Amino acid sequence: MTREMKIALTFQKQAYAVFFAVMLSLVRGVAYSNEIGIALEAPMAILAFTFCADTYVQEIAGKRSEIWRLCPEKKRMHSIYRRMVIQVMFLLAVAAASYGLVFLFQKPSVYGMEQNGLESEIYRFFVYLAAVAVTIGFWGLLSNLISCLFRNMWAGIGGCLALWLVTNSTIGDRILGPWNLFSYSFRELEDSGDFSWIYGKVVCIGIGIMAAAVLPEIIRKRG
Repeated sequence: MTREMKIALTFQKQAYAVFFAVMLSLVRGVAYSNEIGIALEAPMAILAFTFCADTYVQEIAGKRSEIWRLCPEKKRMHSIYRRMVIQVMFLLAVAAASYGLVFLFQKPSVYGMEQNGLESEIYRFFVYLAAVAVTIGFWGLLSNLISCLFRNMWAGIGGCLALWLVTNSTIGDRILGPWNLFSYSFRELEDSGDFSWIYGKVVCIGIGIMAAAVLPEIIRKRG
């Protein structure tokens, strides 16, 4: 596991993820605390698909793929899945820290303070954390899958960016509604009891499971 952490979380990747989080918390303005989640989700998706695009193809770029093929397939797949888990957990920690940094730097008004505001804020944070965990996992898996398919990390980043632009838009929201990949960001902020955005996260989970399931076949044919 230590070896996989060294490969998956290089100093450069950790440094730009932290820099990204700090800059995002400074420049992405919010007025109220209930806006933090929608301000962070889409940028965190970008960080996820750029961060995870080289999960496997770094073996190709580092000219280690021939040696990699000598390992049993099950061992190779377990290694890739472990790297993905390590990266997703790290990015989730970055996403949580970003939420706190927004409070630290921007000091937004706590929405609903007159109605048990502190409890509501803790609740909103954990809802955000659950939603962004699905977002990070989905975009990380998809980016890695496309990169493996084309044996190029830029293909993974480019393919995800195209999908991101479509779904993170008013057109995507209008067409897909609660089934949108970014349904959490487009939800009705004033209605805290509206959980129809979960449909979009279910779509993310479903596609993510399929991506993880077909990855061994792609590695077998394209590895």
